Amino acid sequence: MKHYIFILSVLVFFGCKKNDRPSYSSKKEVQQIHPGKKLMENNCYVCHNPTTNQADRIGPPMIAIKKHYISKNTTKEQFIASMQNWIKNPTIENSKMKGAVKRFGVMPKQHFSTETIKQISEYLFDNEIEKPKWFESHYNEEKGMGKGNGKGKHPSTKTGQSNFTNLPYAERGLKYALTTKQVLGKNLMGKIQKEGTIAALEFCNVKAFPLTDSMSVHHNAKIIRVSDKPRNSNNKANKEELKYIKIFKNDFLNDKESKPIVVESSEIVNVYYPIKTNGMCLQCHGTPKTQITENTFSKIKELYPNDKAFGYDINEIRGIWNVSFSK
Repeated sequence: MKHYIFILSVLVFFGCKKNDRPSYSSKKEVQQIHPGKKLMENNCYVCHNPTTNQADRIGPPMIAIKKHYISKNTTKEQFIASMQNWIKNPTIENSKMKGAVKRFGVMPKQHFSTETIKQISEYLFDNEIEKPKWFESHYNEEKGMGKGNGKGKHPSTKTGQSNFTNLPYAERGLKYALTTKQVLGKNLMGKIQKEGTIAALEFCNVKAFPLTDSMSVHHNAKIIRVSDKPRNSNNKANKEELKYIKIFKNDFLNDKESKPIVVESSEIVNVYYPIKTNGMCLQCHGTPKTQITENTFSKIKELYPNDKAFGYDINEIRGIWNVSFSK
């Protein structure tokens, strides 16, 4: 009997010792993702995505912004203040990236909460940021460290089809919406920069639906944009979609960061996410004769006789994405 008690005591002793030992491996596995990372990808990558081809860019990559705004003596607080100042007051005089402004134009004024800018800035300051393959040589040339003058051709980086199917439904639908927004935004802003607002309007009239449809095929999902004040009657929101537009408008009124709304049926998932206006949008969706020129407004009426999509200000809910896919 004493023999069995001795064995049991040994087992209990070593069992307790094992349980008391810190599990360093499990601690390493549970790592918090900084909220600024997702905010940056969702809000900034439409124009500043590191994987966009050099020739197709409509804004510098985020790593370029970090390099130009942070020196060895820059504190995190100073960097956050610089980002807050630039985003709230984007002007030529206020920019530290004159070359980017010359190529892409001044960034459209957009509304982001102070906390959102702070989170993105903190993430940028503290973390390694993905960079295009061509970036280092370009940056070194720009700084006069290389042999060229910064104007040479750079190898393009092509974006392969990302596998979003393993993501949670909310993130998956959001990725589908934002990659579509990126394609539309890249083409639309490219037109505005090169040919002007009216050319962009004509492009939108002909190409917006085909481009959206091509992204639906690419992602094997149905991707549509709808509004309570549509420009094209084909974008008119139905009763169910109007309900979600109202929810996102309430988020805006309460200064709340909107999250994707997920609605599941037995086989299909629908993900809804707001479409917000920025400074660039107001050229075609702002107030006629002030933000929208007379020539532009006349063209809008010619292309869209039943247009209702004007009278907006910055950071208003112009509609929503409705993304649906199979479970």
